[in-house]
Amino acid sequence: MMESWILMILVIVSGVQSGDWGVTFENQCALKGASVVIKCSYSYPFAHIVTSVSWGRILYVSGQRKLFLLSSLSSPQNHYKYVGNYYGNCDLQINNVQNNDEGEYYFRFVTTFNKWTSKTFVHLSVKELTAVVEPSTVTEGNYVNLTCLSACPTPTTIVWFRDGQLVQKPVFQAMREDAGRYYCAVPGQQTVRSAPVALNVLYAPKKVTLSVNQSGGVVRGSSVTFTCSSEANPPVRQSGYSLYKDGQFISSGQRHIISDIQSSHSGQYHCQAWNSISWRDVHLINSTEIHLDVWYPPMDISVSVDPAQVAEGSSVNLTCSSVANPAADSYTWYKRTTGSPSSSSLLQVGTGQVLSLSSVEASHAGLYLCRARNRLGEDNSTEVPLTIEGKGDGRHTLPVLAGVGVVLFVTLITALLLFWRKQRILREKKQQQQQTEFDSRFSGRGSSASANQVQLDPLYANIHTSQSSSPLDIAPQSQRNWQNEHDVNMASTSFEDEVTYSVVTIKPRNHTLPHHINNSKAPRDSWSRAGESDSSVIYATVASSSKQLP
Repeated sequence: MMESWILMILVIVSGVQSGDWGVTFENQCALKGASVVIKCSYSYPFAHIVTSVSWGRILYVSGQRKLFLLSSLSSPQNHYKYVGNYYGNCDLQINNVQNNDEGEYYFRFVTTFNKWTSKTFVHLSVKELTAVVEPSTVTEGNYVNLTCLSACPTPTTIVWFRDGQLVQKPVFQAMREDAGRYYCAVPGQQTVRSAPVALNVLYAPKKVTLSVNQSGGVVRGSSVTFTCSSEANPPVRQSGYSLYKDGQFISSGQRHIISDIQSSHSGQYHCQAWNSISWRDVHLINSTEIHLDVWYPPMDISVSVDPAQVAEGSSVNLTCSSVANPAADSYTWYKRTTGSPSSSSLLQVGTGQVLSLSSVEASHAGLYLCRARNRLGEDNSTEVPLTIEGKGDGRHTLPVLAGVGVVLFVTLITALLLFWRKQRILREKKQQQQQTEFDSRFSGRGSSASANQVQLDPLYANIHTSQSSSPLDIAPQSQRNWQNEHDVNMASTSFEDEVTYSVVTIKPRNHTLPHHINNSKAPRDSWSRAGESDSSVIYATVASSSKQLP
């Protein structure tokens, strides 16, 4: 009861102070999303008591201005809130101001005796914070400035956000991670924010990767697709990708297909990306390398024998080698049981890459082959013969004996040639010596030989027989001397190759002959000339050449 009287007294006092009807406004500028209080005061005559207050808006309907109480308009709860009183303060608070809140407002109140509507209107301007990012497109490494603008008085404190994350500084050196949408806001009123502005950061390719459509080993003959990808701004074009194998260029483009993969395609692959943006002066960015492993069954299988010559009772190793990926994990040895391939069969004789025979026998001889296998397949080697040499059969000495025989033969031929050449030289020298003696003795006989002098030394002369000659006739001594000299001259000039030597022995009259003469053999053909004064006999042995002389 007491409180009611106090309120009535205050109303009367305020009314007494105002003394007249009136409403005073102050135009407002509000940021979108903020809460704003429209300042308002009113007055009324003495003895009036305010019973109700209300705010309204002026809206245009069909081009005409009409008044609408705020209570009649559709709005969010607590969007409009009266924060004044009933004795002079008529402030209005609008929460979460939006662009459609902009316009003209009025105030009206009712007293116990009358009612009043403001003759003027208050204008509410709704503005937004404007984020400015300079430059909006920047190359990585360059600086960026953030500025927040507003048509209303700008708050003293502004904060910045990038995709909802607080930005520490409005000026920074842009990195590729700084790309995003930026907006500014009033601290404590995150709903009061600017429209977001995008920052575009250009950067060279990063996270360049090369992938293969098959994982693990690639089976020979299958198809393989290489795909290169990256993160870049601007994105890498097709021509900006390159594929390399072991450092050698293969092709350009984001994809590369090998339809029939072979073992030669195994190696280290990487791709390269380029988009005209450099990072620390590097334009071309490489991916990490990947190893392409091509799998294939065993191939090029061969067998080696160590030692190559095997004697009976010794040991021998047969080694199987193959090219395979993955490596051959199984080796099996076979021996052909018969010599005829059409009717022969294979007998398994061992396993493992090396077949060891510690004490070979004659039965071990034959054709051997090995079969290599891995998870992809198997294949056989060609057949290799194993020959066993028997004990003491001398086979191992045949090469040595053959070598010795060749050496002896060459030595014998060389000795015969040397002997023949030496004999020829001696014979030529002897012929020259005998010829000289012959010439000197014949010339000496004609001048100083006496009838009683005995000539015991043989004389040699060159005698040529004509093809048409009759039995040889002996001329007188002088004629013989001339004939002999003539024959010697002719033989030395024209018929040196057809020389026949004759032994002429002159016997004395005395029949008492030296012992060596009596014991000499008589010539097959002999003759004597009885008419000579010295009654000496000349014996001659004539041998005719088998070759017919001219």
